[in-house]
Amino acid sequence: MAATETGAGQQPAPKRRDRSHYLYLAVIVAVALGITVGFLAPGVAKDLKPIGTGFVNLIKMLISPIIFCTIVLGIGSVRKAAKVGAVGGLALGYFMVMSTVALGIGLLVGNLIHPGTDLDIDAHKGEGAKQAAGGDEGTADFLLGIIPKTLVSAFTEGSVLQTLFVALLVGFALQAMGRAGEPVLRGIGHIQRLVFRILAMVMWVAPVGAFGAIAAVVGETGGKALAALATIMIAFYITCVLFVFVVLGAILKLCTGMNIFRLLGYLGREFLLILSTSSSETALPRLIAKMEHLGVSRPVVGITVPTGYSFNLDGTAIYLTMASLFIANALGDPLSVGEQVALLGFMIIASKGAAGVTGAGLATLAGGLQSHRPELVDGVGLIVGIDRFMSEARALTNFAGNAVATVLVGTWTKEIDKERVAEVFAGRLPFDEQTLLDDGHGHGPDPEPAPAGTAPSLTK
Repeated sequence: MAATETGAGQQPAPKRRDRSHYLYLAVIVAVALGITVGFLAPGVAKDLKPIGTGFVNLIKMLISPIIFCTIVLGIGSVRKAAKVGAVGGLALGYFMVMSTVALGIGLLVGNLIHPGTDLDIDAHKGEGAKQAAGGDEGTADFLLGIIPKTLVSAFTEGSVLQTLFVALLVGFALQAMGRAGEPVLRGIGHIQRLVFRILAMVMWVAPVGAFGAIAAVVGETGGKALAALATIMIAFYITCVLFVFVVLGAILKLCTGMNIFRLLGYLGREFLLILSTSSSETALPRLIAKMEHLGVSRPVVGITVPTGYSFNLDGTAIYLTMASLFIANALGDPLSVGEQVALLGFMIIASKGAAGVTGAGLATLAGGLQSHRPELVDGVGLIVGIDRFMSEARALTNFAGNAVATVLVGTWTKEIDKERVAEVFAGRLPFDEQTLLDDGHGHGPDPEPAPAGTAPSLTK
């Protein structure tokens, strides 16, 4: 109980919120300064471009280890989730389908509005263009190029597809090893935490990178840059709103008869918490407790919610495809239909594990572009200035998607008490904030310890 009280204490949370808040304010100030410099001294602003490029290079430095760790641990999560049978299978199947739908919606909206088309920024002189040199290769050469020279050369040469290939091999090998592979998985989990800690440190340089990138873009294009950035940001927010209330709302109504507005209203405090931290990870414990209180069985919640935090990233999926199209259009080199489909396939796999970590979405975006169109990676700097503004929508959409998924899986497996749901929504069974992590929120008999033990490993 003491551990529970410590975990539910308020001392660590305000510190995390405050730090995120300061970083958010710093990015806003940096963007404003960059715009001002771009308008008042365009010549000087153009010379600030290396600052933005330097920040992008820091992100690129972490792409390979992030993808390797998340994919390997993700396969381990699938193995553990599959042990619980129908719940894990239904959840994972639903997550893959909805992630693909979200990616497809992002591509559809991006092709309808053509964000960044009027910018036509000449960024092909950067490092990305150098990586793309000699890129005229056939299908056989491309496929052979996915195989690295050695098991570790994928990390040293910065090839994202090679890293993905090695990660899949390692993940399935550890899966086949069973319990003998668990120490290795734990070790990779520690490495992932180290990499994400480095990424968190790098993100504190985001205001500097945003200043240099925005100043250079405004200095080169003037007001066109602001109009283009505002267009993609507004379009992204509108797309997320429509996805949650139209797509997810329709699925929830058809499958459960439940109103999306009542479900999200029940989770109002969690949405405010996410809005203040720009991360859906901060509301994970509360979502677990509230879903159990709502009437979903503890085994379903213990499997679906943590797994969804790695595999059900609807907001991130929409962001990745729309941002990719924006960068390609802004650099005057749009993605063809075939390249968009290939990018979608890559993002379905690489986007797993990008939730809850500030900057992980940006790294995944850079990884997708580097794997398909390396000459466009330099354009990630264009997104840095507005990435923090879009992170709230990503986190809120991810959270809403996981809440809906939990109710759906509970309904499909007949592990939800619909009478209790009605009582909770009617306000006759209020959620007790004082016993957030206590046993009082569950209903029915306690499950076997397996699902509860699964939860921490799935949130890595």
